[in-house]
Amino acid sequence: MELKWLEDFLSLVDSRNFTRSAELRFTTQPAFSRRIRSLEEWVGTALIERTTQPISLTPAGQKFRPAAEEILRRLFQVRENIRRIDRTSANTISFTATHSLSLNFFPRWIQAVEQRKGVLFTRLDSNHAEDCVQALSKGHVHFMLCHAHPSVDLHLPPDSFSSVVIGNDRLLPVSMPNAQGDPVHALPGTREHPSTYLAYSETSAIGRAVEHLLEQCAVEPQLERVFVSHLAAVLESMVRVGRGLAWLLESQIKDDLSNGKLVIAGDEKWCVPVEIRLFRSKDSLPPKCEEVWSAAASSGSENA
Repeated sequence: MELKWLEDFLSLVDSRNFTRSAELRFTTQPAFSRRIRSLEEWVGTALIERTTQPISLTPAGQKFRPAAEEILRRLFQVRENIRRIDRTSANTISFTATHSLSLNFFPRWIQAVEQRKGVLFTRLDSNHAEDCVQALSKGHVHFMLCHAHPSVDLHLPPDSFSSVVIGNDRLLPVSMPNAQGDPVHALPGTREHPSTYLAYSETSAIGRAVEHLLEQCAVEPQLERVFVSHLAAVLESMVRVGRGLAWLLESQIKDDLSNGKLVIAGDEKWCVPVEIRLFRSKDSLPPKCEEVWSAAASSGSENA
């Protein structure tokens, strides 16, 4: 059994598409399919249900997935621990965070930690939520910062990972205002005149939280989805030119709300509270990392 077969399998679990996973794994689809078949032959049963679109896991595949994730995470964690024998590497604390948190939240938060613990040697990788989860799961980083909502499953088993709340925010539906200061695109919209909606892609954790609100809301919104992006900054720029309404983080647009450049496009029931959580593996971390975790846990709300 080859290590790359496990990485292929987990890539396919995430994308649910052979062609897309082959591209992500820098190989051809026939070669990728052969490697998945080789893994299934090694396990002794089919892991992928190929008759559904998108593809899904067989019962055996569902049982094999957490084992594959655990094997890779532990292997990469051991590799990372060995590399940290070097003193400089041992003192480097690695983070992964979503793009919005990397730009706006992380600099202030790490500065507050350093005021208590002194200057730290840190590395930050910015990525989509799903890629951040994969980086933590595989042991490529010590910590992950991500927005969290009860409706969004990040696929981090609580028996293997811990998290602590280090901040709170709200997703607000916002629009460019008209001359009277009212939203050009307002909720809930009507069947005759649906509101133009700028959405997050399915790889966005906060986007999934917004979609959950829209699915569960007692008042069915009448929206016409005209644009999709995984970057909040892109959605914000589209809102600014009047292309439609989007749910943006209050912390990022509070100045624009105060000066009237943007206005809220609906009442309180359309707002989505979200947490900012710091995640880690329950495996022991280097001393400096444990210090950062202790500082975060002492000022936040830990969830074992």
